[in-house]
Amino acid sequence: MGKRSRKRARPAGERVIEAPAAPPSRKQRERTRRDALPPPPWAPVPLVELAVLAALIIGVIGFFTSGPKGAILLVCAAVLGSLAGLEITIREHFAGFKSHTTVLALAIAVAAMAVAFFGGGPKWLVIAVGAPLFVLSFVLLRNTFARRSGGYTVR
Repeated sequence: MGKRSRKRARPAGERVIEAPAAPPSRKQRERTRRDALPPPPWAPVPLVELAVLAALIIGVIGFFTSGPKGAILLVCAAVLGSLAGLEITIREHFAGFKSHTTVLALAIAVAAMAVAFFGGGPKWLVIAVGAPLFVLSFVLLRNTFARRSGGYTVR
């Protein structure tokens, strides 16, 4: 046997350093992220998916219905679909999984602006209510996410 074919003898205290494992594939990373999603309180029932399906059905019916009934159905479909998406963003944000600070702050501001607009107040009141409320809720939601995610402000 030649010198190269023989294994080198190691001292008793020497450690063997193994090669690093291959990084996980994209498919494995996506599966891990999906598994890390926080479950909803109604976990076995796919409530969000059913709400989106209902919004799609109502939207199609509203599209083919003429007159004001069709417009009302289309608005209801948009609101129902938006609420389904908003539920997921709220759950992910407050679980510290993913930051949705801007979307949530904007939803709060738009809701307050809608109340000011339909309340019959002056037009300047809509902006005077919405802008500061957006900034305040943005700061509070960002701090909340940082606490829940272990110090990260964006994830």
